[in-house]
Amino acid sequence: MKIAVLKETAAGERRVSATPETVKKFIALGAEVAVEAGAGATASFDDAGFAAVGAKVGSRAEVLADADILLGVQGPAPDALKGIKSGAWLAAGLNPFGERARVDDYAALGIEALAMEFMPRITRAQSMDILSSQSNLAGYKAVLDAAGEYGRAFPMMMTAAGTISAAKVFVMGVGVAGLQAIATARRLGAQVSATDVRSATKEQIQSLGAKPIFVENVAGIEGEGSGGYATEMSDEYKAAQAELVSSHIAKQDIVITTALIPGRPAPRLISDAQIASMRPGSVIVDLAVESGGNVEGAVAGEVVEKHGVKIVGHRNVSSRLASDASALFARNLYNFLSAFWDKEVGKPVLDEEIGNAIRLTQGGKVVNERLLG
Repeated sequence: MKIAVLKETAAGERRVSATPETVKKFIALGAEVAVEAGAGATASFDDAGFAAVGAKVGSRAEVLADADILLGVQGPAPDALKGIKSGAWLAAGLNPFGERARVDDYAALGIEALAMEFMPRITRAQSMDILSSQSNLAGYKAVLDAAGEYGRAFPMMMTAAGTISAAKVFVMGVGVAGLQAIATARRLGAQVSATDVRSATKEQIQSLGAKPIFVENVAGIEGEGSGGYATEMSDEYKAAQAELVSSHIAKQDIVITTALIPGRPAPRLISDAQIASMRPGSVIVDLAVESGGNVEGAVAGEVVEKHGVKIVGHRNVSSRLASDASALFARNLYNFLSAFWDKEVGKPVLDEEIGNAIRLTQGGKVVNERLLG
């Protein structure tokens, strides 16, 4: 069983899908591991470190030759997989909805594409969940990015020259990224509030010492979709939420938005008029900018200024913490493959629950129900 670790080619991608730690564990399972030269360089993992634990470091052609499983952070371009054998697995974040044509190309290559972001949110799969591990770091980094752009201090400071008030931080969307953003902003001494369409998050917000901002007594407040994701809200709820947020956001110094709906454009949470209501020097960080953005006027890959407010739209935020993000991503992949490793046949054998959820292609066809519906 040969596992290949590919060097990422997507623009701005600094992560790597395996680390010396996980390579060593794969070898202990009985696998051979081949790492493309330079694969970990941008995440501070050099080739010598991989070689030291038993990996074979070589060119892409050498790594792909006879590989049974390919590991990646983002899905590689199909033309970069020349020489891959039919039936090989590709386990990575494949962006199935955004890169639908690429999924068809994987099917044409005869490989079995496994989308790690389709991992079901069930207890036994928590350690395999790349969305959670990467969102956790993104939420943390969003607060640091906001602090870097904000021209004032976060904590309250009492000095001989007078008192500096604590920054007011508002987090919109309380998933994994939002919760980490709340915790990080609190650690920095900010006064934090948060909102979400899912009523179950109110207690989570309070448990972190933040103030929940929720629409009350309006149909559609539950907002709980399958797998713990948010769903679209009723028009009545949207109107009530917009009114509540408008009055609250005008008083905030920093807003961090994290709302995503799988397979759909990110919901618009902040309008241009709401931005204009904030005081000059305020900062908004849009973590959903690559999916269409929660904030009107946000630009992917840029920091723009509107009405005196900075709108931060960094791409691939977790990749900006490449070493830690790679370590967590690599452990997700190892936890996934090792959980299904069959010692008798010397390879992983997936069960139906997880296999059917993440498998996009098999036998030359697209087989995932979420892509065929």
